[in-house]
Amino acid sequence: MGPSLKGRALRLLSNREHSKLELAKKLKQYAQTEDELLQVLEWLQAKGFINEDRVLESIVYRRAPKLGYARVARELQDKGLAPQAVAIAVKELRQTEGVRAKAVWLKKFKTPASTASEKAKQMRFLMTRGFAPSVVIQVLNETTSQQANRTSISSEDDEDFASQANECDE
Repeated sequence: MGPSLKGRALRLLSNREHSKLELAKKLKQYAQTEDELLQVLEWLQAKGFINEDRVLESIVYRRAPKLGYARVARELQDKGLAPQAVAIAVKELRQTEGVRAKAVWLKKFKTPASTASEKAKQMRFLMTRGFAPSVVIQVLNETTSQQANRTSISSEDDEDFASQANECDE
């Protein structure tokens, strides 16, 4: 005979936070009756082992640095969290979407795309991470313009080069 239903639930919860819906799905095959499963879930919730706010915070903390608000919102909804809590979390994530998208882009690519196919690849990468198309375009345009600013030579640079060349000739 294997571990009890409570034991299985506690083992799962010791690894990471789980929502009530997640635990129900994972424990359903081990429960003898639906009533037994509901009793265990209610007991876990009453003891504070299941806390939807902690689940939400955990997911946002782990996933937001790598993903856009759309992917994080989808994961939160899939966990069966309250729609109001998901909406609040997503609203906060939207405010930092551009910064997070740029960080993800920098980690993966480091340099702007030089061809249209590379740009499309970078766009697909960021969009599959759940970043909004407008944010993806903004990030790629910013990085391209920053690269152009770094590599462009101003007339001041020309003058500096000319004066250094003259000094070397003397």
